Amino acid sequence: MEMKTNYPYFLAGEFKVSSEKLPVFDKYENIVFAETYLADEASLNTAIVKGLEAIEVMKNLSSLQKYEILFDIYSKINLNRIQLAELLSRESAKPIRYATTEIDRAAQTFLIAAEECKRLPREYMSLDWTENGRNKEGIVQFFPIGLVAGISPFNFPLNLAVHKIAPAIAAGCPIILKPASSTPLSTLALAEIIAQTTLPKGALSILPMKRNVGNLLVTDNRIKLLSFTGSPEIGWEMKKNCGKKKVVLELGGNAGVIVSESANIDDAIRKSIIGAFAYSGQICIHAQRFFIHETLFEKFRKGITQLTKQLKFGNPLKPETEISDMIDEENAIRVTTWIEEAKSAGAKLLCGGTRTGKFVEPSILTNCNNSMKVYSEEVFGPVICIEKYSGTIDNAINLVNDSRFGLQCGVFTNDVSELDKCFKKLDVGGVIHNDVPTLRFDQMPYGGVKESGIGREGVKYAILDMLEPKILVK
Repeated sequence: MEMKTNYPYFLAGEFKVSSEKLPVFDKYENIVFAETYLADEASLNTAIVKGLEAIEVMKNLSSLQKYEILFDIYSKINLNRIQLAELLSRESAKPIRYATTEIDRAAQTFLIAAEECKRLPREYMSLDWTENGRNKEGIVQFFPIGLVAGISPFNFPLNLAVHKIAPAIAAGCPIILKPASSTPLSTLALAEIIAQTTLPKGALSILPMKRNVGNLLVTDNRIKLLSFTGSPEIGWEMKKNCGKKKVVLELGGNAGVIVSESANIDDAIRKSIIGAFAYSGQICIHAQRFFIHETLFEKFRKGITQLTKQLKFGNPLKPETEISDMIDEENAIRVTTWIEEAKSAGAKLLCGGTRTGKFVEPSILTNCNNSMKVYSEEVFGPVICIEKYSGTIDNAINLVNDSRFGLQCGVFTNDVSELDKCFKKLDVGGVIHNDVPTLRFDQMPYGGVKESGIGREGVKYAILDMLEPKILVK
């Protein structure tokens, strides 16, 4: 795969251009390095019509056929991982070390989907639990729901798109994907790979669109499922407007980390620096609020502050770079504004807090509370709040739960009873033991509660959302 400067969009198996170009910036160099095209309403309608036409052929693909398509995509991503990682790094300013990991995860997601399509659910049940059910039996089979729409964000431009595309293929559903306008190229490069497989035409369209056109994915009743990853404000508004279609929302949060008195503090510090500042905190499960037992607080504070000051800033394409620019200056300004608001309200800045263009210095605050946006909202930037708690781990659990979000939580403890209590009482979608909440494996159920969304991603769980059960009684 060669690095290109022009990327047509992918419309039902064909690469197309339009009269309206979409320039894509190298987010670090701040120069246009490639372009794609915006699909209009007519093109989207064509994608919907072609997707509807592909429903039967997708439904009739055997497990073997789907496996071969998915495995072929997995293999081709691996062959092109270096070029894909560079492209992703340039369009997103993601350090190449993290961009390469994202490419590997995207490939792995297709491999997982290839395996899961062999074991789609089916159930036999006896119905003779009542007298009129004597000699009756039921067979439950799961059928593809129909045409799926996916809307993916900028921060994981390939892997979060793949978490919609791969399960759709495995489930036998056609899908139309709208990538983020700021980072569409790695997904369009994926389309070039998929076009080389035997996936039926019409089964996949990848269309950069303006928001008013993309909103038709939400409102069009021909689409049976909407899978959206993005901000809570946009996601919940979509749910209001989506009609009767099924909706899966992954909406982020302000993830907590608990470091209990029994924790290995050096291990907690070493892992927390990654959860705190990987990709400048622009991750849904960015470790944002840290609750440290009072006996370990000073050691944690000193250790994480020292490591934060040592992070290497620079060009994301350089392998030594650990932190680089944010996605745009608007968000960088927002983050530093929130820091200043917190300081004015009584928070103490331990390090960082400055901005140069799109770069926000990794920042640590303490003495924060729910009146401050850096603590109560999703900061989506390189900022963390570290606070101490006293007494039992119940107090830390209450602090984590005192949030409108509930995505994941990291718990550092070597006490089995504490871990059990956290798992039962934390109001989140996932608890990560002795690691940060930023940890995710692509086969696990992933999603949250409260304002963090509804439904679950993770290949098997996304497939289940894309299937409808039907029972035969005989």
